[in-house]
This record gives sequence, structure tokens and C-alpha cells, in this order.
Amino acid sequence: MIRQNPVMRICVSCRKTYDRKDLIKITKDHKQGIMLKNGMGRSAYICKSKKCYLDSKIIKKLQKALRTSLDTEFIDVFEKEITSYNYYPNKGI
Repeated sequence: MIRQNPVMRICVSCRKTYDRKDLIKITKDHKQGIMLKNGMGRSAYICKSKKCYLDSKIIKKLQKALRTSLDTEFIDVFEKEITSYNYYPNKGI
């Protein structure tokens, strides 16, 4: 059996490299708009650490990475979704 290497991505907030499975994917799909966890198109990743998702500039960093402006409806959904995750106690606050 062939063992595959993990796919590594960088968190837009802390700029550390993690396995893609440990990150939350935010995608700008050209047909469906901004989506969480799925979709194809320009993507940004954020780790599940409390320090990253409580960063005061996270919305601005996501807008820059996705090259678009985020509407308030998506921001509300994003904040509810991200606070539901348990944070990694050894990777930040």
C-alpha cells in the first residue's frame, strides 16, 4: 500500500503550516459565492486555535486572501461556526 504525504496549508492568521485536515477552508466560488468547508476556487485556511479565530484582523486577512469583500451575513455565519470548534490548547491561548 502506498503511503501518501499529508497536504500542507498555511493559516492566514498565524502563518504556520498545518495538515489540510486540521484547518477550516473558506472558499470563494465563482458561481456560489463564499462558502465554508467546501467548494472550488480561491481558498483561504484558518487553524482552529482560539488565538487565530479571535484575531481582531481576521476578517481583513480573509478578504485579502480571497481577493473579495465579505458581506455581513457571511461574517455572522463564520463567527458562529468558528466559535463552535474546540481550540488546540498547545497551539496558542
